[in-house]
Amino acid sequence: MNATRHEEFREYVAARGPVLLRMAMQLTGERAEAEDLLQAALAKTYLAWDRINDRSAVDGYVRRAMVNTQISWWRRRKLEVYPTDELPDRPVDDHSQRSELHDALGRALERLPARQRLAVMLRYYEDMSENEIAEVLGVSVGTVKSTVSRAMAKLRDDAGLGDQFPGIPSSDY
Repeated sequence: MNATRHEEFREYVAARGPVLLRMAMQLTGERAEAEDLLQAALAKTYLAWDRINDRSAVDGYVRRAMVNTQISWWRRRKLEVYPTDELPDRPVDDHSQRSELHDALGRALERLPARQRLAVMLRYYEDMSENEIAEVLGVSVGTVKSTVSRAMAKLRDDAGLGDQFPGIPSSDY
């Protein structure tokens, strides 16, 4: 009986999913949030599947679950703003400088040879160990160390990135 319940629910979701997603989009305004909302509502519906005797009323049940869930999320996200006559002492963080640095690093990475770029990406973006990188690339650990070391030296030298990016290690290897 449980397999039948599961299959019946699965068929319902396959048939009505796109329609329900459109409603979720109307509630949230963003596709990713709509998908999350629909998923939450469908999870609630699945748990109550045996209690829904009239299968023609399932759409209404899911819609009500979406509305209730969205209202719950709105309440949780409610911003608490307390107006004040005084401005804070510390300056507001300027994200533009970080964005410029990120762009400069991206351009510098693009100028690296493919093997060096891959080694750096695996090491610092994927946080893989030297042994893991060696296995992925099919080279020795020593080759990984020297490749990453050369790549990091090029990145530091390229447009003075060593000064701009204190997070780039100067002697990791």
